[in-house]
Amino acid sequence: MTCRLRNATLLILLALPLTAGDTPWLTYGNTLSGWRYTPLTQITSTNIAHLAPAWIFQTNTAAKSESTPLVRDGIMYVTGDSNNAWALDLKTGKQLWHYFRKPPKPLDLCCGEVNRGFAISGDRLFKVNIEDTLLALDRLTGKVLWETELGDYRKGYSGTAAPIVIKNLVITGTAGAEFGIRGFIDAYDIATGKRVWRFHTIPAADEPGGATWAPSTEHRVGGSTWITGTYDPELNTLYWGTGNPGPDMNGDVRPGDNLYTCSLVALDADTGKLKWHYQYTPHDVHDWDAISDPVLVDVTIAGQLRKAVVQANRNGHYYGLDRVTGKLLFAKPYTEVSWARGIGADGRPILVPDQEPSEEGTKSCPGLGGGHNWQATAYSPRTGLHYFSSTDGCQLFYRTEQQFVEGHWFQLSTVDGIPGDSNRHSVVAVDTATGQTKWRRELQAHPSGGMLATASDLVFYGDSAGNLVALDARTGEPVWHFQTGASINAPPIAYEFEGKQYIAVAAGGVIVTFASR
Repeated sequence: MTCRLRNATLLILLALPLTAGDTPWLTYGNTLSGWRYTPLTQITSTNIAHLAPAWIFQTNTAAKSESTPLVRDGIMYVTGDSNNAWALDLKTGKQLWHYFRKPPKPLDLCCGEVNRGFAISGDRLFKVNIEDTLLALDRLTGKVLWETELGDYRKGYSGTAAPIVIKNLVITGTAGAEFGIRGFIDAYDIATGKRVWRFHTIPAADEPGGATWAPSTEHRVGGSTWITGTYDPELNTLYWGTGNPGPDMNGDVRPGDNLYTCSLVALDADTGKLKWHYQYTPHDVHDWDAISDPVLVDVTIAGQLRKAVVQANRNGHYYGLDRVTGKLLFAKPYTEVSWARGIGADGRPILVPDQEPSEEGTKSCPGLGGGHNWQATAYSPRTGLHYFSSTDGCQLFYRTEQQFVEGHWFQLSTVDGIPGDSNRHSVVAVDTATGQTKWRRELQAHPSGGMLATASDLVFYGDSAGNLVALDARTGEPVWHFQTGASINAPPIAYEFEGKQYIAVAAGGVIVTFASR
């Protein structure tokens, strides 16, 4: 591990209070409700033509970063792939310190050595390392204060999610469902790194939910928790999405609904005790993780104000749930869906026969990645719309056979495209009170970077071709774009520093910040 302090002025900067013109970005979703919304209004559709790079930081890595930067007290904190992290001077982009820990080898992973960002509390930063450890850093220097193992990487566990801080706890999930892990959500004391509670997403046979796995099931695995959850302080409830059961696409070896996979779990934030759960896709056989942002909104339905949690699910449906009880409020398809005729009043999907993967291949819609996948979403309280990316189309799902080996790939499946029927890409805006799609913007390149909504009625996203794009939040019409030169796989953020509004995003191995000239 290396950690270098590059600028002696860092200690002075951190001692300065926020000025009246500073608006930070302090957590993964900017709010614990997961809105990814900024109240800033300096950048508008009328002046956005003047938006241009203010500074660019080169990480000198070959990363396709998925990180959300945090901004506080004149400093940007950003994580990178392969256990890298940096503190940057917000005025110039100059490196203040760099943290690095070489990942262990061999390291079996689904989707690269990615990391999605820090959490912050006081003068401590928290992040996971790819070998599934959680660590606290001194934000003044980048020095490691404590480090705790979450799961054993030799057994298939890995760490990619941005943690969140609730009271005196730092909370995070784990990745690795394709390697036969038993998923969990963990809470640790921010001062000591001692684990306070753990919620297993795969219950033991004698625990609540355990009977949803047949007694004959030899390996109860899956349910990883690799995207950050949200929190309601009034209810003291944590909301977290869970991933697929294992193996992904051969359900014959795991009869039953397979709780708590492909679900939203609502936990008491102090104890980790389950308050309620909702399973979006019982007995999933298409790898439709339910890990997308669970966004907390208050909406009026049938004349009644409801505390809701909404999610654009990978299975092609947009859901609204009562966040107090977990009761289904509505579920509407937002993309092509072939596997279900709808969602019943009991909350269960009304299945279409013969949609399971097969040896010869079964066409199902949406494809393996959704619909909407993991990319960060955004909600605007001004429009009442929830903005997210979608891959629209179908795939052939195959089923294979394989023996379980701990820590090795355990998917029992593969997918392929439909000849002559390529997938399409879009940004979707859905009314959070009804689940109805209000507009859809079809795109040439995949909107791979996640969303940001602003109080000036703009929606920003990045795409796989390297474009940072702004849309009109009410209509979906494009109003601006900038070619960064590298694929954007991270969501943009907004902040105000010394009276000026900025937009920042990771593109490939660089961090780019934009401001109006």
